[in-house]
Amino acid sequence: MVEENKNAAVEAEFDWDAFENEDAGFTASRAELEAQYDKTLSTVAEKEVIDGIVISMNKREVVINIGYKSDGIVSLNEFRYNPELTVGDTVEVYVESQEDKKGQLVLSHKKARALRSWDRVNSALENDEIIKGYIKCRTKGGMIVDVFGIEAFLPGSQIDVKPIRDYDIYVGKTMEFKVVKINHEFKNVVVSHKALIEAELEQQKKEIIAKLEKGQVLEGTVKNITSYGVFIDLGGVDGLIHITDLSWGRVSHPSEIVELDQKLNVVILDFDDDKKRIALGLKQLTPHPWDALDAEMKVGDRVTGKVVVMADYGAFVEIAPGVEGLIHVSEMSWSQHLRSAQDFMKVGDEVQAQIITLDREERKMSLGLKQLKQDPWEGVEAKYAVNSKHSAKVRNFTNFGVFVEIEEGVDGLIHISDLSWTKKVKHPAEFTQIGAEIEVVVLEIDKENRRLSLGHKQLEENPWDVFETIFATDSTHEGTIVEIFEKGAVVALPYGVEGFATPRHLVKEDGSQAKVEEKLSFKVIEFSKAAKRIILSHSRTFEDVKRAEVSEKKKSESANTKKGVKKVKDSLEKTTLGDISELAALKSQLEKGEE
Repeated sequence: MVEENKNAAVEAEFDWDAFENEDAGFTASRAELEAQYDKTLSTVAEKEVIDGIVISMNKREVVINIGYKSDGIVSLNEFRYNPELTVGDTVEVYVESQEDKKGQLVLSHKKARALRSWDRVNSALENDEIIKGYIKCRTKGGMIVDVFGIEAFLPGSQIDVKPIRDYDIYVGKTMEFKVVKINHEFKNVVVSHKALIEAELEQQKKEIIAKLEKGQVLEGTVKNITSYGVFIDLGGVDGLIHITDLSWGRVSHPSEIVELDQKLNVVILDFDDDKKRIALGLKQLTPHPWDALDAEMKVGDRVTGKVVVMADYGAFVEIAPGVEGLIHVSEMSWSQHLRSAQDFMKVGDEVQAQIITLDREERKMSLGLKQLKQDPWEGVEAKYAVNSKHSAKVRNFTNFGVFVEIEEGVDGLIHISDLSWTKKVKHPAEFTQIGAEIEVVVLEIDKENRRLSLGHKQLEENPWDVFETIFATDSTHEGTIVEIFEKGAVVALPYGVEGFATPRHLVKEDGSQAKVEEKLSFKVIEFSKAAKRIILSHSRTFEDVKRAEVSEKKKSESANTKKGVKKVKDSLEKTTLGDISELAALKSQLEKGEE
C-alpha cells in the first residue's frame, strides 16, 4: 500500500504535457546514460537502404530489426510478391525516419526495392540470372509481373512451352523468370518463364529425335487442336496428326476424335531430314475397314448407310466406319431430268441402297437408290398404250416441242405441230408453261431410248375436215387483222381459225392499206387441208365485183350489135337495086361499131 502511494506521488510530479511536446528537460545524468546506450547500437542514417532481419510477422505487418534502438514495422502488402517470406529472412529496407513523434523507426521495403530495382534488373540480364517475380494481373497479350518493384511484361507465349488456355490460373503466383529484354528509354522490362525450361527441353528433344524411326509407336499428349490436324507432345518434341490420318472414316473436325491433354498412342509416318517436322498417324494403328468388310458382300446386296458428304453429282454414303460408296445422282431416280443430289437427300440422312459395283482392290463401291424401285419402263406398252390418254407435267421447252413427265422416269415429247389444230404456235411458251399439267395422248413408244411421242391436239377431232366445207375457195368471210409484218398479215377468222393475206391483197377499195385490228371481208383464194393453210384476199372482194360488171356490159353490147346486123341482112333481101349503095354504107358503119 505504501509502495502504491509512492508511485502515485512520482506520477503526479511528472510533466506529461512537456513530454508530449518533446520539451521535457532531462538532467545531466540522464543525458549521459542515453549517450552510453547509443554507443551499444548501430548507426543508422536516414534516406539509406540497409538490410534487416524479419523477427516477427502477423496478418498485417512484418517487424524488422536493423540493429537500431527500435525495430521497424512494414506492411505485409509490400511483401506480397514473396509469399514464402518467413521469420529470419534478410530483407532490404529504406530508412525514411529514425523515429517519428512516437519514437517509432519508419521503414519501407517497397522504396528500397525501387531504388535498387534497375540495378538488379540490368545485372540479371547481363548475368543471365534467374530471378523471382510476382504475377499481379492479366493484360493484353500476357501478364504483368512485379520484379524488384518494377512492373515487367510477361508475354503469353513466354509463360510455358505449351499453349496456355487459362491465363487466370497464373495470377497471384510467384514464379522464376529470366529477363530477356530491357528498353531503357521507355523503362520497359520483358521477362520469360519459358526460357528457363527450354534449355532442359532442348536436351530432352535431342535425345528423343535421335531415337525416332518411321513406324515407331510412341505415347503422346494432345497439345493443340486445329481445323487441319492435332499437335501431339511426344515429350519435348511436337508432331502433327493430319486430319486425314485421325480416322479411316470422314472427320469434319479433329475435336470429334480427340480432346486436349488426352494421352494416346501414335505411329511415326514420316519426318524431314532435321526431324523438325514429324508426321504422325492414329488410324494406322487399327486395320483398314475395307480389310474387315464382310467377305460375303456382293453386287446386288442391299446396304444401309449414313450420308457423310454431298456434291452436285452425288452423295457419299458410309456403310461402315471408313467404308464409303458413291450414289451418283443418275442412280437416285429413274427420271432422266438433270437434278442435283441435294434434291434427294442431305448430310446425316440414313438411306438404303443397292450395291452396283464393288472393287475391293481399289476400295471403291458405287450404290444406287432407284434400283430399289421397279423400273417404270417395264410393261410400258400395257400401261401407256398407243392412243391412251394421260395427264403429264411440263418439264422443259425447246424450239421444236415440249418435254413432259407422265410419272417419274417416264418422259415424252409433244412436238410443236401436235399442240394445236388451229393455232400457229411459234414457241411452246406461247401455249403452256413449265410445271403446268397438260393432257396428252400416246402417239408412239420408243422403248429403246425410253421416250414417248405424245400429242395434245389429238385429244380432239381434226376440225380441218369441217373447215374444208366452210372455208371453200371463193367463199367470203369476215375477219380481223391481228398481226401485220413484212410478208403479209395474220387474219382471225370464225371458229378460231387463222388465215394469211399478202400485202397486195390488203389494199382497200380507196387504195389505202388495211391496218391491225381492222375488221374486213376476205375471200378465200386458197385452202390447203394438208398444210392447214388458208390464203385470203380483201382486194378480191371488190375487184371481182368490178370484173363481173364489166363482163356483163360487154355481153349486153355484143348482143345489141348482133341484133343490128341481123336486121340489116333481113332488109337487104327486100331492098331495090337503087338502095344497095346506102345499105352498103350502113353495113360498113355497123361493122365498125361492132369492132
